[in-house]
Amino acid sequence: MSMHLSRRTFLGCSAAFGIIPGALAAPPGDRRLVVVVLRGGMDGLHAVPPLGDPDYASARGGLALDPGGGAIRLDSTFALHPALAPLQPLWQDRELAVVHAVASPYRERSHFDGQDVLESGGIRPHALNDGWLNRAVAAKGNPSALAVGQAVPLLLRGAAKVASWAPSPLPGLPQSRVAALRALYDGDPLLAMAFEEGMQMEAFADSALTAEPEMAGNKRKGASAFPALAGAAGSLMAAAEGPRLMVMELGGWDTHSGQLGRMSQPLGQLAEGINALARALGPAWKTTLVVAVSEFGRTVAENGTGGSDHGTGGAMILAGGAVAGAKVFADWPGLARARLHQGRDLRPTLDGRAVFKTILRDHLGVPSKALDGTIFPDSAGVRPVEGLVRG
Repeated sequence: MSMHLSRRTFLGCSAAFGIIPGALAAPPGDRRLVVVVLRGGMDGLHAVPPLGDPDYASARGGLALDPGGGAIRLDSTFALHPALAPLQPLWQDRELAVVHAVASPYRERSHFDGQDVLESGGIRPHALNDGWLNRAVAAKGNPSALAVGQAVPLLLRGAAKVASWAPSPLPGLPQSRVAALRALYDGDPLLAMAFEEGMQMEAFADSALTAEPEMAGNKRKGASAFPALAGAAGSLMAAAEGPRLMVMELGGWDTHSGQLGRMSQPLGQLAEGINALARALGPAWKTTLVVAVSEFGRTVAENGTGGSDHGTGGAMILAGGAVAGAKVFADWPGLARARLHQGRDLRPTLDGRAVFKTILRDHLGVPSKALDGTIFPDSAGVRPVEGLVRG
């Protein structure tokens, strides 16, 4: 297969020498982790509604789902939104779980600050300059890690070397232009390294994606849709030399208006994307854990425009063969007004760092000392959630 270097790939590599794909060497072990950052503040009460809560219908008003409207019952309290129905087989196979009434330590309602705390693993905005997953990469001896997107999110930024990849609709450069660029940068160690590693990443992606029809040729122009991107990411991860840790992003959750109509689209994209990952990973799905998490939840009550506003407690969705599934993990606080955070939000009863610690400890084998120290500073009192990862 001929080398294919897109302009995006080369410029991305040459702009950020620390995030180029030299880390994509043969990794130790077969366990895989995918973190999907749901940007915008997903309404966990909409994605996983507590239909069995006696205050649910009155508290949510026009945002309440009809119990007979296609929601998939998980237990006596919780259900899945109908748009998440494609995930029901995973629940039945015990490969899907939900963590509810969960939040980061952040208690304000800014997207930017909330995402900073979520991704840095700190207790306040802008206290840390790197991401908890990057620090976990360093603690595990630098297993291969990949950001799927045009930029590396804070979650994966830091001292440990990671890679980045996104499909480009632009045509590859002809071999003569590639040779000219190689000669041009040959005298500069940094640019030469960026160029060569960019070439290696592109060649690896071309090889790994030969079975992904949506990534072939001009079809890459439409491959930014989350399910197609997830399928491609799964193929990269399934390769023997592929990454073992991965971060993806999905937006569309900031539903200040028309929420009933708007939420189905991103929820459906998430469900289809998780299934695309499972298909592409094949046998490796059995040792994979996917966690989808947002910076905060949303208000319990409907606002004046048929939507919800920035809130606090929310929900995480976990999938994969490594998940001890068919469970909703929740110390449910209830939706009675007196039980709400500041009289308006779902009250969080679990620190999200407890979930991340569980995943890193029980799935990836990160030592507890590192979890309580360098990875999540000032978190010794945050204990992992037992029974979340399949033994």
